[in-house]
Amino acid sequence: MKRYLVKRLLLIIPVLLGVSMIVFFLVRLAPGDPARVLAGEHASPEFIQAVREKWGLDKPLYVQYFIWLRSVLRGDLGVSIATHTPVLQELLTRFPATLELSIVAMFIAILVGVTAGIISAVRQYSIFDYLSMTGALFGISMPVFWLGLMLMLIFGLRFDLLPISGRLSPEVTLRTVTGLHLLDALLTWNGRAFLDALAHLVLPGVALGTIPAALIARMTRSSMLEVIRQDFIRTERAKGLPEKTVIYKHALRNALIPIITVIGMEFGLLLGGAILTETVFAWPGLGRYTVDAVYARDYPAIQGAVLFIALTFVLVNLFTDLLYASINPRIRYR
Repeated sequence: MKRYLVKRLLLIIPVLLGVSMIVFFLVRLAPGDPARVLAGEHASPEFIQAVREKWGLDKPLYVQYFIWLRSVLRGDLGVSIATHTPVLQELLTRFPATLELSIVAMFIAILVGVTAGIISAVRQYSIFDYLSMTGALFGISMPVFWLGLMLMLIFGLRFDLLPISGRLSPEVTLRTVTGLHLLDALLTWNGRAFLDALAHLVLPGVALGTIPAALIARMTRSSMLEVIRQDFIRTERAKGLPEKTVIYKHALRNALIPIITVIGMEFGLLLGGAILTETVFAWPGLGRYTVDAVYARDYPAIQGAVLFIALTFVLVNLFTDLLYASINPRIRYR
């Protein structure tokens, strides 16, 4: 296991190196000049050139890349052209918001998806099976930004039940400990802030968790159907075990590997920054930060955000692979 872990950690290096090269040269193919954006619309050519020289944008691309890569290896992702603050500092400031939203969305997705998938498999071809799989099809096909807007329109504007933007209401105060508002509210015994933060998480959490819930439901149903048709399940039933024990203790445990794979991939994508959801709900996370950086032609911010997202994704996938061995003792990594 240790050798496997070390090997996987070493493989992260070429992956991140490839990502860094792709994002560095790709962002420079997009139209627009960050020096012109930073200098202003009516700036003189001399001033624009001075800005370009200040930020090193006048050097050849390969020189710019190696200068940036050298800084990254020292743990410095550069300084944002738009805000003049260190990119790593801004990413770490916004990451707790994305992490909290991703956890809530994935909790909703697992709760709904696994439950619907198990019931659909146990009651195959029933009305619930047809309805849940049809709902899963709509969930996968539905644009997340449209769903977010509909949730805001219905529950936020029409019935005024839930807030539609931000993480906390202006009148609510909360002392920051971890950056995760729900956890901070519990640690500081702030019940009002906890309920307010939870209310702000409902709509974006549901919108963000819809597609993962649909994928998990379909995978759970497929994996469970494959397992419950095997001989050892018939043997467990022949022994007279209760149906709940057969389904949840034996069938579900053996069906978890593909389900965990989908959950791990989807959670990695959510942690990477739910760009559309965070933009629609004005959520101050990695996704919205990346969008703002693209609009501002903020090269250091875009490069740092994408590299940070890639690192998060590969670490989540590594954790998912290591989780397999604890779920199924027959899996051994050599």
